[in-house]
Amino acid sequence: MSKRYDLIVFDWDGTLMDSTAIIAASIQSACRDLDLTVPDDETARHVIGLGLMQALRHAVPDAPDAMYEPLVARYRHHFLSQDQAIPLFDGARETIVELHEAGYRLGVATGKNCAGLNRALESTGLGRYFHATRTAEQTMSKPNPAMLFELMDELAVSAERTLMVGDTTHDLQLALNAGVDMLAVSFGAHPADQLLALKPLGLMNDFAQLRTWLKDNA
Repeated sequence: MSKRYDLIVFDWDGTLMDSTAIIAASIQSACRDLDLTVPDDETARHVIGLGLMQALRHAVPDAPDAMYEPLVARYRHHFLSQDQAIPLFDGARETIVELHEAGYRLGVATGKNCAGLNRALESTGLGRYFHATRTAEQTMSKPNPAMLFELMDELAVSAERTLMVGDTTHDLQLALNAGVDMLAVSFGAHPADQLLALKPLGLMNDFAQLRTWLKDNA
């Protein structure tokens, strides 16, 4: 069967790696360290996927401007003490390997910075399978379409032949803004009803379901 897509782009946190709870808790702990308003769980999870400074400004909008740099530092302190132990979701590794072996071009579009993504790619051993990556440090943060435009340009793939897979409305809005098809996963940062409101091609509840969809439709 001929391929529908040539390029499949994955978000990282909450899509491939089970990091949502640690990211949200690190945001909250950073705020406590600096005696700032601590966002509730829903707010802390909602900003996952954005660039870090943008995420913190959304999560803690009443912080004085001078506090955001210290807040970034405290967030990194809490997150980096745990990030080496964060696992991939069950089936994520096998899915990426299968897609690579099947000849798809694979990309990552993430709100992480370059150092964070590189650590994750190295610690998981997945770096060898991705052909190109973009972080919020390198270009515009989601949902600006720059990440996808740059990945498609680098890998010479058209929007019609590209699929975005993500766990947040930021990921799906990124895909919509870039004019590419999108799949949502329900096991990350944003609730299913918010994802479905953006009308992805499907909402996958685990990697077994995602692998089946990709085999049948990609």
